[in-house]
Amino acid sequence: MINCIAIDDEPLALKQIAAYITKTPTLKLVGQFENAVEALNFLSNFTVELMFVDINMPDLSGMDFVKSLVDPPKVIFTTAYSEYAVEGFKVNAIDYLLKPIGYTDFLKAVEKAKDWIKKDAILPEEVNSDKDSLFIKAEYKLLRIKLEDIIFIEGMREYIQIHTKNDPPVMTLMSMKKIEEFLPDDKFLRVHRSYIVNLSQITTVERNRIVFGKKYIPVSDQYKEKFRQYIDSFFL
Repeated sequence: MINCIAIDDEPLALKQIAAYITKTPTLKLVGQFENAVEALNFLSNFTVELMFVDINMPDLSGMDFVKSLVDPPKVIFTTAYSEYAVEGFKVNAIDYLLKPIGYTDFLKAVEKAKDWIKKDAILPEEVNSDKDSLFIKAEYKLLRIKLEDIIFIEGMREYIQIHTKNDPPVMTLMSMKKIEEFLPDDKFLRVHRSYIVNLSQITTVERNRIVFGKKYIPVSDQYKEKFRQYIDSFFL
């Protein structure tokens, strides 16, 4: 079962999407909200795999809501305005449903979402770790990467790129959230939605950015306090 939530400020539209989710055997409705702020609070405590999000909502639009999430669930946008389709796909939406939404179109979008969620479900098999290394599947090969050689990891939509000291970057199909689970938190720190850094590799911090040669890694507001605590621990 795929855990879902629905967000729409129009009660009738919300009721329809909730009904579609409930009647679909592979989906489980775990929450429905009339504004994105309520959904944001819910997501801070519960794990969701798929969201049906209306774009046009007051206070916080569906688009801005999705952009605000560090690791958003899969998203299917709903709206009465077709001009938002292109913008929706810019945030990696699975699909875009134009109101009024028929159940056939709903099921087609769900099938797309299931394919993506299935890919994510097998990702743990794409990486294994021991105390000192990661084994990453990339380019039809299994590569061993020593943790001490990793400089930083960069998120690139559904891929990550692992930058090391001596070898070219390694790219593999995986989310930042998944790779983070395999990294020791006393050695690696997420400093931005798109970057995880090896703390032992940090030599220069400039204007709230970590400098690795010619690469500048921004420290976002969400992670600034934790990074500051790490830096402060080394002050005499």
